[in-house]
Amino acid sequence: MISATRRWLKRNRTPLAIGFGVLGAGYVATQYVLGKISDARERMSSDRIARENLRRRFEQNQEDCTFTVLALLPTATDNIIHELETERITYELQQQKAAKLARNGEINPSELGSGPPSVTDEDGRSMASLQSESGVHASQMGIPSASIVGDGPQDGGQQAQKARKSKLQLWNDLKISSITRAFTLIYTLALLTLLTRIQLNLLGRRSYLSSVVSLATGGMEQSTISLENHDDDNPDQAYGNDFETNRRYLTFSWWLLHRGWREVMLKVEAAVKEVFGGLSPRDDISMQKFSELTLEVRKKVEGATEAERQASTWLQYLLPPKEEEEFVLKESGMTKESSPSGSVSISASDSTPLRRLLDETSDLIDSPPFSHVLTLLLDAGYSTLVDQKISQQAYKVPPTSDVSDLNSPRITEVVDVKPVKLPIVLAVLTRQAHSIGNGVPNEYLQSMEQVRDLEAFAAVVYSSNWENEIRPVNEELKDGPIDAADVATGQESIVDIGSASAFESAWGKAVEKDTPG
Repeated sequence: MISATRRWLKRNRTPLAIGFGVLGAGYVATQYVLGKISDARERMSSDRIARENLRRRFEQNQEDCTFTVLALLPTATDNIIHELETERITYELQQQKAAKLARNGEINPSELGSGPPSVTDEDGRSMASLQSESGVHASQMGIPSASIVGDGPQDGGQQAQKARKSKLQLWNDLKISSITRAFTLIYTLALLTLLTRIQLNLLGRRSYLSSVVSLATGGMEQSTISLENHDDDNPDQAYGNDFETNRRYLTFSWWLLHRGWREVMLKVEAAVKEVFGGLSPRDDISMQKFSELTLEVRKKVEGATEAERQASTWLQYLLPPKEEEEFVLKESGMTKESSPSGSVSISASDSTPLRRLLDETSDLIDSPPFSHVLTLLLDAGYSTLVDQKISQQAYKVPPTSDVSDLNSPRITEVVDVKPVKLPIVLAVLTRQAHSIGNGVPNEYLQSMEQVRDLEAFAAVVYSSNWENEIRPVNEELKDGPIDAADVATGQESIVDIGSASAFESAWGKAVEKDTPG
């Protein structure tokens, strides 16, 4: 039996060897394939988790932008309302009207300080409307009772003519002030929204890249990149490891809140005077006419054509010139008391990160996509003001369920409705100025955030230019800290916003992907 088996094995040893070889190779190949499949599954699962975490972090970043805008906006609103005191002008008009009625014996002079007079003519109704609809009563402003104009014997036609001129001037001031204030607040809100998106998304990108670098250099014990937001637990890790730089960078919104809004206001005021200057408070104005005049103001401020809007520069309103950067840091309390030299020079004491952030922010603001998105945000804001609030409150147009196209470059045309007196429109604008700046919830901010291109712009900022941003970090890790003397010589921006730039390419792809059809 044994010998027979040996003879069989001897005769078939070659086929058996081939068979075992095939089986062994098949087993090895099977294990290799299974290993590759397992690795691919793990990579796919890891990528899916990373993408989901990144998406959640991005969405959280956009929510942070909303809360930041709501926190910063009241500062600019207070400055604008304090500068354009529409309610004070309204009060002076009421006092003049009350003094006139007192001279005519229609009311008791002792009642002048107690409240607005009860009148029946058009001017009286207009002023009463302005006070009641503006939401701010004269008695709430702490304005002392003004002296009664013309208290005593009348001096004839000369004094009456002087009073009439003063009244017309007050009405003109009221007209320009109420329109300018509402429009300036819309521009300020749109600019602050975009600036905040740029700032927080640039810092959010740095946070992600910091995790990547820490993982690559063994700085993190965990084997995966943490994209969760634990900034509240450890503020030193907020938006990357350089918390002080990030804090100083965010401080530059001070310029828009305290300086930039004034330049915007002056530009808007000049346009309002040119467009609305010829209107009289006794004029009737239709909804269509007011929309057309509003559009004319926008053309003068933003540009009448697409080329003019692209050529417009908004950088001067959002960021200070380089020679004013140290002033901004000092005014906002960012001076380093513990600094050996006591200097706050960005180019010397702050090394390169803050300079790179400011340069990239400047390039993004000067880019064509910024102007494009800003136009859409302004379309949304003006649509809320004109097509909703003014049409419903001044012209009594019933609200419709139709969703307005926020991507239209012009204000939506309105149907013909009965014209109203200009002071009625001014009353709505006076009240809406407070809603734009301090509304809870802020309908104007909500309408701007519904613009799809705003999120696309934020996503491009968040995801673009990673190579250039991570290169300086790698150089620091490899070569050690950068000497401040090397930075003091100056550095060109790491972003080239041009026709063939990576940002433009990424923005074009984002817009094409988001376009239906």
